[in-house]
Amino acid sequence: MTFLQKFLRICLHLVLYTALATFFAIGLLRTGMLIQGRARTYLPADVPNAPVALVLGAGLNRDGTPGVVLRDRVETAVELYNTGKVAKLLMSGDNSSQYYNEPGAMQEYALSLGIPAEDIVLDYAGRRTYDSCFRARAIFGVDQVIVVTQAFHLPRALFLCNTFEIDANGVSADDANYNRRSYIFWWVREIFASTVAYWDVLIAQPEPILGEPEPIFP
Repeated sequence: MTFLQKFLRICLHLVLYTALATFFAIGLLRTGMLIQGRARTYLPADVPNAPVALVLGAGLNRDGTPGVVLRDRVETAVELYNTGKVAKLLMSGDNSSQYYNEPGAMQEYALSLGIPAEDIVLDYAGRRTYDSCFRARAIFGVDQVIVVTQAFHLPRALFLCNTFEIDANGVSADDANYNRRSYIFWWVREIFASTVAYWDVLIAQPEPILGEPEPIFP
């Protein structure tokens, strides 16, 4: 075996071992997040009361109405409101352009389901889950919430809220029969999104769009 062949073999082994170590670390981080999130995840009827439900944005249809995932989140939040589990709905999502308004779409749908306008609070700068959780505390003065999102997303959202000193429990909004392929894709994507969440919290610590405080409860 020539020197070049030996060198290439060593490099190949290093790449393989590095890849295995990386996948193991990512899996370990995600597993820890899942275990932590599971302890704080409840059915709507069992979740402890909180002043606010934090409803996280998701995709819109082409006509600007909530997609099926977002409708499930809003409907679950409405259920929490109607059963007295929360007093306000904080709807946080992306409104980075005039043609895409997740909080507005959530508000319209909640209003159609009978929620009073005065009990809906909109966060137009929740472009990422990190931003929504950060701003819930920094801008809206929230220190206790029920997070409403799907099961695949809930562990990361709870992790971020609790990192920002919000006492957060969660309720899964998996009410629809989602496309199986899409649902598998969301779970897989969430593995990498969870790793990014750890990076943001522990290393990058990006600061989202901020502004003047707008406390929900003065």
